[in-house]
Amino acid sequence: MKKSNNSFPKKVSTNKATKPFADKAPRTTVMNYDSPRKIDKRLNFKNPDRLADIESRPKPMSKSKHKPVVDTSWGTVASWYDSHLEKSDDTYHAKVIFPNLLRLLDDVKGKKILDLACGQGVFTRELHSKGALVTGTDIAKELLTIAEEKGKASKVIPKITYIRTSADDLYMLKDNTFDIVICILALQNIENMQKTVKEASRVLTTGGRFIFVLNHPSFRNPRQSAWGYDEHTSMQYRRVDEYMSESHVKIDMTPGSKADKKFTVSFHRPLQVYVKALSKAGFTITHLEEWISHRTSEKGPKQRAEDRARKEIPLFMCLESKKV
Repeated sequence: MKKSNNSFPKKVSTNKATKPFADKAPRTTVMNYDSPRKIDKRLNFKNPDRLADIESRPKPMSKSKHKPVVDTSWGTVASWYDSHLEKSDDTYHAKVIFPNLLRLLDDVKGKKILDLACGQGVFTRELHSKGALVTGTDIAKELLTIAEEKGKASKVIPKITYIRTSADDLYMLKDNTFDIVICILALQNIENMQKTVKEASRVLTTGGRFIFVLNHPSFRNPRQSAWGYDEHTSMQYRRVDEYMSESHVKIDMTPGSKADKKFTVSFHRPLQVYVKALSKAGFTITHLEEWISHRTSEKGPKQRAEDRARKEIPLFMCLESKKV
């Protein structure tokens, strides 16, 4: 049976359920900071509460000679990603990640929340529907365009503010502004993770919470981990060939297609790298959870082993820290 590094070897079946997200989309404002000369004009909208969080100033000159490994934006697969999140009730986002995040966040009414690498804004809109004052940032203009379109129908005030910028460069946001910063399944796709964590710390108030979710780095290392099955013990297991070494892997975002191929990059880092980055940026870790798959296998000789493996080996890790 053919195995995949990032999925279970058997097709799984699920029961449909209603989406846990609000149907109404909030109004949005998108600001593109590519041109500093346009900042003042783009900030001229009727939303004074949100203006207080954003600095009208040009981007400072960078002194770094660091060159990115590759473009990590998901803009080239924006339509596919939007369809994946919004048109199915049975994604890991809908069944595992978002419900658990909402439980951890608890009451967000009136809280200022920054959604780093927010994509097309699916969770940003959910937070807004619960009364949070939300700002979303992403590097992909295609995803932010989708987010803006989904927000046009709503008359909810205040608006969501979307800003096109890299997660490691939030120069337009003031220090000590947000109560909570979240980053969902994105740090693993961001090359300059240390600077991203440092920026999250800078824009958070003292005591503010930084919560991020990752594909579990201990068990899901692209091309260095895979599912296996022991015929003698009838046990399914997770094989990990490499863990301590940091690495990056080119990921095919259009498998099965021979033309117009799209790629991005996933970065593997052991847990200690994330912990050290948080400590260096002035965070203290307050909570950690590991989340398993909600799915079950179809009936067959390996069903029991596969279902047991899902319950024992987590897919995701959620880590919460506070700025001290």
